[in-house]
This record gives sequence, C-alpha cells and structure tokens, in this order.
Amino acid sequence: MRLDLTSLNLVLAIEQTRSITRGAQQEHLALAAASKRVSDLEARLGVQLFERRSRGVEPTEACRALVRHIRSLHASLHALESEVVEFARGIKGHLRIAANSGAIAECLPPDLAAFSQAHSQIRISLEDLTSAEVQAAVAEGRADVGVFTSPLLDNRLQVWPYRSSRLGVLIPKRHALAGRASVSFKDLLDFDLVGLHAGASAQQLMREQALLLGRTLNARLAVRGFDAIAQLVEAGLGVAVLPAVPAERFSRVFEVSLLRLDEPWAEREYCLGVAAQERLPAVVQHFVEALCPQSMKIEKLKGISQ
Repeated sequence: MRLDLTSLNLVLAIEQTRSITRGAQQEHLALAAASKRVSDLEARLGVQLFERRSRGVEPTEACRALVRHIRSLHASLHALESEVVEFARGIKGHLRIAANSGAIAECLPPDLAAFSQAHSQIRISLEDLTSAEVQAAVAEGRADVGVFTSPLLDNRLQVWPYRSSRLGVLIPKRHALAGRASVSFKDLLDFDLVGLHAGASAQQLMREQALLLGRTLNARLAVRGFDAIAQLVEAGLGVAVLPAVPAERFSRVFEVSLLRLDEPWAEREYCLGVAAQERLPAVVQHFVEALCPQSMKIEKLKGISQ
C-alpha cells in the first residue's frame, strides 16, 4: 500500500482545522481534489477518517491514530533532512549513543569529548535510558552504540567491557548511620530509600538483593536524575544507593555523606555494546576502538592468529 505525502499532509491539515475546505486551502489544493484525496485514502485504508458535521468535520479514532503516525513521519523526515544537509557542511557521519544514567554521570563525558575532538566531522547524539532500554535501542537499530551495566539481556548484541564502577551510599549529614565508613545493604533496609525510576539497573539490583534477604525495599521516592536524589537525601527523606563517583561529588555540594556499600555486588561493570554484525560501520568501529582499545587489540590479535 502506497501512501503519498500530499494526502497525509492534507489529513493533518483537516484534523487541525476541522474543515476540509480550510485544510484544502492550507495545502493549496482545490476543494474537489482534496475531497477526492480523502475519499481515496479512506477507501485504501478501509476506514472512515472524518465524520461530516454541519459545521465541519470531526476526526474518527482511526484518523487520530493516523495523525500520530503522520506527525512521527514528519519528525523522521525533518531528522533525515537535517542529517543529510550536514554532509554538505563537512560532517562525515552521525553516531547515535544510548547510555544509562550511571555511565553518563561517571565516565562517559570525558571520553565523548576526547572522541569528538579527535573526530570533529562526526556528529554525536546521546540519549539517557535505562540499561534494559539501552540494549533494546541498540538491538533494534535506534542507537548505534550502547553503554550499560551488566547483565546482558539481549543476545543480538556484541559487547566489550568498558569501565568498572562501584555503588556507594548517600545519607543525610545528621543520620543514624553518620560517622560510619561503610554499611551493609541489610542495614540500609531499615531505612527509607530514595532511588531512580523503575527499570534503572541499580534499583532492580537492590530489589533482587532485598528478596534474597527476605526483606522488602522501602523505596519511598523514585525520581529521574542523581542530583534530584541527592537533594532529597539532604532533605532527610531517605538514604540512596548510587554510583560512588557522582555520590562523592554530591557530598561536596550538599549536606550529605558518602559511605562505602560493603557488598560484593556493589562492584559493577559498564559494557559497550553494538548490534552483532560481521563488519562494523567505520564510525562505530572508531568509537569502539577509542573507548575499548585493549579489548579491540586482543580481538585483532585473535583474528591474525586464526
């Protein structure tokens, strides 16, 4: 089924103006031609798009669904045009990166800056997602590269170790745990916890560990962003488990203290993943080599020996 852009734009204009006449004028079409386009489209799709009323038209549910896709199509076309135009300005590629909040807060920014400086003709876009969302985005082609914490949830990815990380505990300055250097997760379960939104890898990990201890997680508040977590902890609304690097920065800015989380699972690994393929695109290859040089060197040596 072929749908032309003129007819789709006409549907959008009619939906916005609630009038075939005004929609036709907006799209510079004769009224008769516009009416025929709508009728042909309805016949092709097998649905009614508009209910004719005495003072115009009312979009049907089928029309509203179509309009959502038309707007999405417009956004994609705009992105397509912007990206292609960039090649005329000297841009040689576009690297779409998806990463979880921890990687963005701990280690990714300086590496992105160094890569961008070394490859100034490659445009970089970065999206903040949960580790599970990152893996899905890469596997489905919505991102070229993903940075996330283990475990690997999608076997369609090729993965390299990127950086090590450690979880720490943020508490208010005046708290029952204040003065301690470290704390066990079991001890934390006696207090309200401030955490990231559902789906965040650290949050899921804590739920699993609480279940193993036969306890429940008192997740009092869930927010997006480590800085929001730090401010809530400072206000005395709970304690928080988050990557130690940003937690240490917050301990210098807010009235909070950083404790060591005395658990083996507090040690985490960030992974860099791409969609499994025989040969990586040049832009992706350069990025992986820049962030995981040792792993790529070992792979090349294995290839030579084979």
